[in-house]
Amino acid sequence: MAAAEIYNKALDLLSRREHSRKELYLKLTKRFESKEDINLTLDKLEEKNLLSDSRFAEEYVQARRKKGFGPIKISAELEKRGVNESLISNEIDKFDDWEDLAELSFKKRFPDGVSKDFQKLQKQKNFLSNKGFTFYQIESVLD
Repeated sequence: MAAAEIYNKALDLLSRREHSRKELYLKLTKRFESKEDINLTLDKLEEKNLLSDSRFAEEYVQARRKKGFGPIKISAELEKRGVNESLISNEIDKFDDWEDLAELSFKKRFPDGVSKDFQKLQKQKNFLSNKGFTFYQIESVLD
């Protein structure tokens, strides 16, 4: 009975949005005690291709890019969600327009362009850094 409940709850969660295996595991352990049944359920979902870290990473990268986040921040967030490093780098490497995205984020936040004032320039750099862009991507925007 518990295994069926776990499976149904997992399907319910997956019907709302993609989850990484770790995310789903953590959500299910809050509700159910049997870690063994949870792992068996997650294995079954992966076999049926209903749970996929690869698909989760792909959708997550696209969603975060739309919000103007850079590769460093997205990678860190995916790592925190338990996605394997090779999957993360595969998804990040699919895009070669990170500088363009950094520039778009910058122009949206700072329509007046690059500041000549040192303190304002630092704020602009910090903004892009906090968005998760690399040093080189930031420099390409500010040059």
